[in-house]
Amino acid sequence: MTRDERRVVSPWNIANVLTVLRLALVPFFVVCLFLPGMGWRLAALGVFVVASITDHLDGELARRYGLITDFGKIADPIADKALTGAALVCLSILNELPWWVTIVILGREVGITVLRFVLLRHAVIPASYGGKVKTVLQIAAIVLYLLPWVPDPVRWVVMGAALLITVATGVDYVVRAIRLRKVARQSRGE
Repeated sequence: MTRDERRVVSPWNIANVLTVLRLALVPFFVVCLFLPGMGWRLAALGVFVVASITDHLDGELARRYGLITDFGKIADPIADKALTGAALVCLSILNELPWWVTIVILGREVGITVLRFVLLRHAVIPASYGGKVKTVLQIAAIVLYLLPWVPDPVRWVVMGAALLITVATGVDYVVRAIRLRKVARQSRGE
């Protein structure tokens, strides 16, 4: 194979299977969360944790073994947003998390996802370190809300940090997108 030839990667690989598994776990998580009893609450927590682990694992496997596919580039962020979005919405429905927190976080996530699709013809802005911190903080905050014995102040502090980083990384992404668009226009002579 020459340097210019690209290896064709099948979309049927372990990284993409884990992504699809994460997406398939979302309804099970939601059902477990709404069923009465501590056992179901802990089952919801277990499903959420397993799904969250697949988020890290699928990306690691895709990069390490060259399993990056167009399907994975699209499905992975959708699965991530479906999992965290479902958790936030469910916690708000259960009156355990204020709706405004859910709306701010989901608004940022939807907005950045739309912006990514708009920018696809120019370039892809890679995930930043802040984006990775945002994901970890959101997952940690959701886990703390799912655990019944965690004191509210601990939950609020971690969710507050997740909210701040979520908004800050959203602003950073918009700034990078504007710069990218300006560079693209200059290169076309507009």
